[in-house]
Amino acid sequence: MITTDFAPGSPCWLDLGAPDVPATVGFYRSVFGWDFEPMSPDEQDYGMFRMDGKAVAGIGKLTEEGARSAWMIYFRTDDAEAMTEAVRRAGGEVRVTPMDADGEGVMAQYTDPQGGQFAVWQPGRTKGVEVVDGPGSLGWIELYTTDAAAAKEFYGGLFGWQTQDMDLPGGGGAYSMISPAGLPPERMHGGIMQLPADALSLTGGRPYWHPVFGSTDCDATVAKVRDGGGTIQMGPEDAPGVGRLAVCVDPSGADFVVLTPSQG
Repeated sequence: MITTDFAPGSPCWLDLGAPDVPATVGFYRSVFGWDFEPMSPDEQDYGMFRMDGKAVAGIGKLTEEGARSAWMIYFRTDDAEAMTEAVRRAGGEVRVTPMDADGEGVMAQYTDPQGGQFAVWQPGRTKGVEVVDGPGSLGWIELYTTDAAAAKEFYGGLFGWQTQDMDLPGGGGAYSMISPAGLPPERMHGGIMQLPADALSLTGGRPYWHPVFGSTDCDATVAKVRDGGGTIQMGPEDAPGVGRLAVCVDPSGADFVVLTPSQG
């Protein structure tokens, strides 16, 4: 489970690059009930999604030419500069060098050797999101990749992640569950799944991370996604021992998963 104590290597923040921020805000408000708080009255294209007053994610204008709208996952680090050098040594690409966010923290963004994009956050005044592991908030993260073994080696080298493989039903391969270094299995925060490049249609075959948001009723949330102009890639369907889930895509093309966890 994801918690807000943010051990090193655990997910601590996420934000969304959107081509039309007001329209995207309206979509997520209708799906999850999130409110939007702009950074300032003069800056309406970046701000926070909040739920009951607590930060659940950020959103900003998509400005990178040719980039698709997507959720970016940030992992906690105590030293963004050292992490940047570690990414380079491990064969990753540095997309954004460490940058101070006005004292809130230091961020940097990277691409793994297979092409998956991710980021790190060195906390300052802001430690991370303020609510997790419940309806409408981040409860899990997933990497869809073309080479799970290489991904586990790369991210394990950076963050010291522990992984535990679980066989998928029907001979569908293995799902590798991730937990932070030195923490018990109940602190698992995500998974890595290998897929062929032609199954990664959203990115033209490139690996990608996406968030999993909780819901009290997956089917009802999926209906809101469709009503808001989004689409469904998979589901809703029941995953034994996990819950009822659906892979959703917002109107701008950013993917996320909705999950109603199994009880007990």
